[in-house]
Amino acid sequence: MTDGSPRTSSAALPLRERVGQINQRLKGWEAVRWIDGRPRITDILRREVDRWGGIGAVYGVLRADPWSQVRWSNGIPPERSAEAYRAVQDHIVSHGSGLPALFVEEVPHGLMALGGTTLPVNLALGAGMDPDLAEQLAAHVAAETRARGAHVALVSGLDMLRDPRWGRAEECFSEDPALAALLVAATVRGMQGPGEGAARIPDDRIAVVAKHLAGQGSGIGGRNGSGAPIGQRELGEIHLRPAYAAVQAGVAGFMAAYNDIDGIPCSASRDLLTGTLRDEWGWLGLVMADGTAIDRLRDSTPDPGSAAALALEAGVDLSLWDEAFTHVEEAVDRGLVDEEVVTQAANRVLALKSRLGLLDDGRDDASDPDAADAVPAARSDADARTARAFATLVDRAAAQSVVVVHDHGGLPLPAVGTVAVIGPGADDLDAQLGDYTPPRPTDDPRSSTVRRALVARLGAGSVRFAQGSRYRQPLDGGTDAVHAALDGADTAVVVLGGTSRRSYDDEFADNGAVDAPAPDTTNGEGVDLSQLALPDAQLALLRAARETAPRVIAVVIDGRPRPLHDVIELADAVVLAPFPGPTGGAAIVDALFAGVGGGLLPATHPRTDGVLPVAHDERRETARGYLDARHPAGLLLGIGTPTGLSVRLAAAEVTVTMAALAGGGTITIDAEVSNTSGAEIAIPIPLYGRRYERGVRPRRRSLLAVRRVRLARGTSTVIRFELGLDELGSWATGRPLAARTEIHVWAAPAADPSDDALVLHVVDEEGRTGWDS
Repeated sequence: MTDGSPRTSSAALPLRERVGQINQRLKGWEAVRWIDGRPRITDILRREVDRWGGIGAVYGVLRADPWSQVRWSNGIPPERSAEAYRAVQDHIVSHGSGLPALFVEEVPHGLMALGGTTLPVNLALGAGMDPDLAEQLAAHVAAETRARGAHVALVSGLDMLRDPRWGRAEECFSEDPALAALLVAATVRGMQGPGEGAARIPDDRIAVVAKHLAGQGSGIGGRNGSGAPIGQRELGEIHLRPAYAAVQAGVAGFMAAYNDIDGIPCSASRDLLTGTLRDEWGWLGLVMADGTAIDRLRDSTPDPGSAAALALEAGVDLSLWDEAFTHVEEAVDRGLVDEEVVTQAANRVLALKSRLGLLDDGRDDASDPDAADAVPAARSDADARTARAFATLVDRAAAQSVVVVHDHGGLPLPAVGTVAVIGPGADDLDAQLGDYTPPRPTDDPRSSTVRRALVARLGAGSVRFAQGSRYRQPLDGGTDAVHAALDGADTAVVVLGGTSRRSYDDEFADNGAVDAPAPDTTNGEGVDLSQLALPDAQLALLRAARETAPRVIAVVIDGRPRPLHDVIELADAVVLAPFPGPTGGAAIVDALFAGVGGGLLPATHPRTDGVLPVAHDERRETARGYLDARHPAGLLLGIGTPTGLSVRLAAAEVTVTMAALAGGGTITIDAEVSNTSGAEIAIPIPLYGRRYERGVRPRRRSLLAVRRVRLARGTSTVIRFELGLDELGSWATGRPLAARTEIHVWAAPAADPSDDALVLHVVDEEGRTGWDS
């Protein structure tokens, strides 16, 4: 990619223009405005181009949310997106060195722009445990985003949910690195296409910058951006595994995280960004800093030039909103960084442009006079079919996000009767969407809340509604309204949980995180919590329902694992859905009437506050837990298997040599899955393992593999697991290596191996595992 060819070499550019190529200071909504029905570039853009003779990348031309203050009334109409990009690109190309800019957009769970399709959050996809679906969704998101004119998608997924106090838990796929790796790799393949390494990214796909690298989910106390005090083995086994999967899928870029690892900031870590990524893994892509992350290095450097030099020497190629990179020329003059390091970073930016085809003739789609026709106002028949297929996939993801975590005869709901639906989440669409979501269109016919979906199924006359409380506080008059709704109801559906809602009146930090969130916001970046239990204002609604209604169903819509012990004690059934997206209401109600969900818990819920960490794959302890909380974990990852589903494992061969495993050898396990329930079941089947490696304290269990299965009632099937180096190898260094080990394997959603667990062996040339007596 950076072979020195004219297309990807920046050596001939003046240093000033090379510095321009590694700068991404502009916020796109400040570079172009939509005025009087057309895009107008701003003096901010003009000054930046004049200063640097071009720009490497422009962030967020289409971004729409409260931080940008872009909404439907003042934003770029979706069908005119290419026109806005073209205005920016024309100015950059014609007034600079002639090099086009990369257009970069946030794509956390769909394009964060007006009209962008909003998906369930990553944690919801983690519940579905369906890499094939994740890949299909990613391909549609990529096509939608590229058709609008963008080139690069910033995509969450590397962060591991190791502390549910962290407000960004919803952006994680799981606490388990194997599951996260499967979904990250699927997302990269879907968005970029199947090519590996430096393969050309097709015109209907988009380059992925995966974030955040690394360890951000292990911040001290769950505080956003705080340091991760973890060792090298923990870093490798937990936090680097998804990144390695992204590299294997050909990911174009990584975003260095805010946090430090054992005191070294990720954006200043040469060991991480150069040693691991480039030297050990052989990866050739681009590293971008997180927003203002290089400026934050001022706490460990004496001045902006030193901060810029530190980041460049570590391996950062492209800044984001930083002032520090404007001091790169000064840093070169002072001898803080070699000019060749700047050239190398600029080359990597050019290499990504080449991979996207932007340097083929010096112009890209956004500079094409016909580009505005790329998204016509009226969809063609093909566009309409594509949109319907995309919507079907989104609905499927919402259905797979619904987890039945407890059922003591509460489900399925009867087809007739009066239902009281109460709670702050019962009719709150925004609370289903998650953080970093663009404003919904006024005309939104496909969206559904639990209340709306119940009305659609039972009729308005059979459904009563009362909000009852806010998310964090009581609601004036709420108690009376709840009692009125519950009076004479056959069933109470109490919708609890949290919300990442952002308001246009909120205050924001310089990186877009909520700085002073609305009083009722409970989740999202900048909204870390010290206490995870549901507020008493919400639990009071559940108590009121229990006192009155014959049947009580609790629905929890949230973006982080919370203690649910009190909820389970008060409800006949508990259903959980991690921010399931705009059609999540219908998905939840379908599960209530079917009696089964479509997913499993993607992370462990603590039994109570103050007992963290509780991840299912924490190492086995010699202690017995707390005096006042002997069993810290409340609901383990993988809970949600329907009653009547059974799994029996069998393997013809249970031993593989290290040499064979390193060379592609596998162990095959067959699982006979039977459905003796009265309903069709579509659910993931996880395979768990406990690894015994000489001299290493074992994790209690880890996810080895997962397959989804669909079974009609009264039927059985056999699914096959092929366990190779990824599943059976050691991840202590961040990539899989064959090592002697004994692994106990089971399928039941229990913390410990079952009596009929299989025992697998990875042996050396002498046939020993290191665990031999």
